[in-house]
Amino acid sequence: MADNDKLIVAGREYHSRLLVGTGKYRDMAETGRAIRASGAEIVTVAIRRTNIGQDPDEDNLLDVIPPDEFTILPNTAGCYTADDAVRVCRLARELLDGHNLVKLEVLGDEKTLYPDVPATLEAAEKLVADGFEVMVYTSDDPIAARRLEQIGCVAVMPLASPIGSGLGIQNRYNLMTIIENAAVPIIVDAGVGTASDAAVAMELGCDGVLMNTAIAAAKDPVGMAQAMRKGIEAGREAFLAGRMPMRRFASASSPLEGTFWQGGS
Repeated sequence: MADNDKLIVAGREYHSRLLVGTGKYRDMAETGRAIRASGAEIVTVAIRRTNIGQDPDEDNLLDVIPPDEFTILPNTAGCYTADDAVRVCRLARELLDGHNLVKLEVLGDEKTLYPDVPATLEAAEKLVADGFEVMVYTSDDPIAARRLEQIGCVAVMPLASPIGSGLGIQNRYNLMTIIENAAVPIIVDAGVGTASDAAVAMELGCDGVLMNTAIAAAKDPVGMAQAMRKGIEAGREAFLAGRMPMRRFASASSPLEGTFWQGGS
């Protein structure tokens, strides 16, 4: 991939378009190995479930993913109200010495972990007004995506399918509509199961993909992290190269037009 083809989020440049989470690994050591194998530069951390300094008696995740090497992206996983999500973001800013880049998610249902879009909009407005740079998890609704961009979110992160499902992209047409009308990065968040899912997202024109379970729940998380890295790179390169048109009928790889012999006696 070209050195000048960078992901830009809130004015910061990144070489990797793969963003990863830190949950569900067997231990801290595996977490660190998989994240480094992925090549990711942005790592999201669930503030309500992970110790990044709140508890001095527990292992600190930042020892594995030091902030001087990675952009830490605190997230509001597990929040079901706008007020709760805003409170968690403010806690993260305090713990990370004024860090304003956050990933907002406000869930609406414990079974599907589907986003509560009205509550997400409410939280986004409060956070942007409070000086946060908000990357926001949402549904694949183009209208919701547009509204979140209008509020001032620095990246919009529609789901491909439910969190942790591994079902891949279920509605590529909605994603394409969101991408075509966006002026901020569109990053697929949730539902990716394997490297081909990541490649498809990038081929559609997404600016990046965020994943956790697809790597952490694999039989070999480090190997899957490497595969995801390559899938992201291949998908991006294919998007930039421009795929051939789809056709209903065959088109010979070596056409006969313009040759000396085109059949006959």
